Amino acid sequence: MKFNKLSQLFLVSILGLLGSTLLTSCAIVTIDYVFVADSAGSGSGSAGQIQTYDADAATGALRSGQPTVSSGGINPVAMAVSADFSNLYVVNKDSNNVVHFALSGSGVLTQKDVVTTSATPVAVAVNIAQTYLYVVSGPDPAVITAYTLSSGTIGSVAGQVTLTLPGFSTDTIVPTGVNVLANNDAVYVSAYDQSAYNPGGSTTSSANPGWVFGFTVGSGGALNGSTNSPYKAGIKPSALVSDPTNRFVYVTDFASNQLIGYTIQNGSTLNFLINGPFRTGNEPDSIAIDPRGKYLYLSNGLDSTVSAYVIDLATGTPSAAVNVTGAQSNSTDTTPVAIVVDPAVGRFVYTANQLGDSVSGFILNPDTGALTASQSTPYPTGDQPSALAVAPHGNHSIQVTSP
Repeated sequence: MKFNKLSQLFLVSILGLLGSTLLTSCAIVTIDYVFVADSAGSGSGSAGQIQTYDADAATGALRSGQPTVSSGGINPVAMAVSADFSNLYVVNKDSNNVVHFALSGSGVLTQKDVVTTSATPVAVAVNIAQTYLYVVSGPDPAVITAYTLSSGTIGSVAGQVTLTLPGFSTDTIVPTGVNVLANNDAVYVSAYDQSAYNPGGSTTSSANPGWVFGFTVGSGGALNGSTNSPYKAGIKPSALVSDPTNRFVYVTDFASNQLIGYTIQNGSTLNFLINGPFRTGNEPDSIAIDPRGKYLYLSNGLDSTVSAYVIDLATGTPSAAVNVTGAQSNSTDTTPVAIVVDPAVGRFVYTANQLGDSVSGFILNPDTGALTASQSTPYPTGDQPSALAVAPHGNHSIQVTSP
């Protein structure tokens, strides 16, 4: 069969359009930026760095994104992103500082201001109103500090409290995490009493070892102890999180392999969930809740797994989410120490694996909470990644945070 020139031109146009359509349909679409804090080298004084990865909207798979930037110090251990996803705050433990980065809609990080802490900083949180940045430092002494924020810039100290136990004021308190309620009204700090719990060393105190310190946020950012605070929290609480409806707080107990749950009463007071605590894997040390408040995930450092739970929205009780394979846990690379759920659609979970020098990725089933490994996981990082943060791509709205 023969074609005239017009027919040939038409055929070429159709084939070109088809090819373009196929390429477009196969193109990778970025839905989130995943930020990983790690070290640029293996030495103890190696500079910290922040690596940026693009998350694929269809599979959650990660690929290298914007160029790596310095963390502004040594040994970054924690990060927090502002509610509008335009600011990132990084804690550098060995430099005693917190560094503020501006975050563009394309994932570019630009270092702005720095504050130096009086003690070793270990955790950071920013309230949803973006008016205060909470930094926990210690021990010697253990302190929570509230800094004012203005358009992301870290300002003056609005409130500061030293963490001490009633009746045991000279005990050494080691803070491990900080969390602020979604309504901005209360802040919680997880910590343990090293004078009462010190594996391999001596103890000098008969106090309960694990605690959560609760604070209400007063005028001008002042921090006031909540009723009956501090609250007992097992042996060695390692991380904590609150649900998006301000009704529940959950704490991982690294030493007893348990998840401890609390209800929030009168805006800030914590009471134990009556049917807890709940079993975890070995040495749980990070925790996250999906944006809808339906599912809870924690990483087990010794097991190199992620445990998944379904939250009963009426009682706050977490029940293990059963995967279709029948497995109760999900394997990561070696020693996961941080975990996040993506905020764009609430469908992907990531862990930073400290001894694996990698990030593991999972796809979250929105109907059951179960996880399956994402494509090509794990993804290589720099040396000993220790913290994660996620921001949605500028073209994607975040998941509505209501159960």
